[in-house]
This record gives sequence, structure tokens and C-alpha cells, in this order.
Amino acid sequence: MWYTHGMKIVAFDIGDKRIGVAVSDPFASYAMPADTFFRTGKFSDDVAAVAAIAREKGADVIVCGLPLNADGTESVQSERTRRFVSALSDMVAANVVLQDERYTTREARGDLVTMGVSAKRDKKKKQIDSLAAAYILENYLENQKRSNHMKEERNDYDEEDNIVELIDDEGNTTRYEHLMTFEYKKEWYVALSQAGDAEEADEEDEDEGQEVAIYHLVGGEDDEQLEPIEDDQLLDEVFAEFCAQYEDFEDADEAALLDGADED
Repeated sequence: MWYTHGMKIVAFDIGDKRIGVAVSDPFASYAMPADTFFRTGKFSDDVAAVAAIAREKGADVIVCGLPLNADGTESVQSERTRRFVSALSDMVAANVVLQDERYTTREARGDLVTMGVSAKRDKKKKQIDSLAAAYILENYLENQKRSNHMKEERNDYDEEDNIVELIDDEGNTTRYEHLMTFEYKKEWYVALSQAGDAEEADEEDEDEGQEVAIYHLVGGEDDEQLEPIEDDQLLDEVFAEFCAQYEDFEDADEAALLDGADED
């Protein structure tokens, strides 16, 4: 079994009464709703509590939603959020960034309605807040992917941004390039290729192409691990799903870049 050691991102949807929390997987590929913190009414205590949550979840980057008006201008709530984020930045070592959160709460409410959630009022509010934080994080991750692909186009892409380390039971560490985290039949899987130096990678590409390893992602948000897939038939199915999703992902990125060029 492998233990993941990648980049962990934690997102906060900062409200006046509640703060929704969401976390990324270790490969910073997808967002998961986590908790909801109910504010105490004392500013310094609330900031300290959020900083503690970020540290507990091992945040390398903290993403905070920035509430804006529909036209993109800032509001009184924007100023309150910036004040909170500024204080939070002083209390954590992680990098703290802002992400436009327009429409995330509305989308979260819509998802709960679609899922047919029927719960007590307070419980439903908690779900909305954490789901809104997940939308904030998803938007941030999508923006980062676009930015990285634009860097690739400019030959300015740092491959280290996409490198993760896996640690086995004996403490040995192996470096991999993360290709994709994807879902198949309600389970999550990770596609990796072993990272080597650039010259070795070029030689492998010329001879055999890129070798891909698929692992099953298991465990909770704080102790996610990678397990090998022992069932050969399942492995074939999962690999085929990866190929299909990866091809769609590459096509979508190429289309997005072409759209951007057309706008220019």
C-alpha cells in the first residue's frame, strides 16, 4: 500500500454566521465537502479556529471565497471577507488565496434540491455551506489547470507542479507524475507515471510511450491511501475508463485554448 504525499488544498466559504469547509484530494484534482464551522461572534476566535482547521487538515494552500456583486464589483461583504482573510494569512504558514464565489451558494442549494435532501433546517444549512466551499475549490482547481496548460503552451510549465511522492510501508519514497484522478462506478482511482529525468523520459516516449500505473484511492480525507488493483478484469475496465476520460480531458483543454485564441 502506498501513502500519498502531495499538495492538499483547503477551501473556506466565509459567512457572517457559518463557514463552510472543503478539501482537495492529495493530487489537487477534485473537491470534497467537509465540515461547517459555526462562528462564535468573536472575530479573533473565529480566525484562530479556521486557522486550526486548516492546519489540522494539512493545508498547503488555503482558498477563501470572495463574495462579489453580479457585475464583479466588490461589496461590503467583500471588505469583511478580505479583513478575515488578511487576519488568517497572519496565523498560517500556508499560502492564502481568494477565489470568486459568485453563485456558489445558489448552486449548492440547487444540488441539494436535485438530490432530494430532506433534513432539519440547521443540518441543511451546514450541507449548503460545505458544498458551497467545494464549489469554490472546484473553480480554483479548474483555473489552476487552465493556467498550467497555458504555461505549457508558452514552454514555461514547471513539471514539479504536477509531481507527487508515494511512500510505501517501509518508508521508501518514489516520485510520480500525476496524470488524473477519476471516478469509475462510484469509486475513485488515480493514474500516475513514474517520474524520471527529462532525458530518460524522452527515450521512453520514443521507444514504448508513457507507462501508466492505476491505483485505487481509499480512506478518508485525512488518511487517503493508494491500493493496487488486484482484479485483472477490474484493472482493464478502470484503465479503459482512464483512457476515455483522459482523451476527453485533453480534447476539452485543446478546445478551450482554441476558444481563447479566437477571442484574441
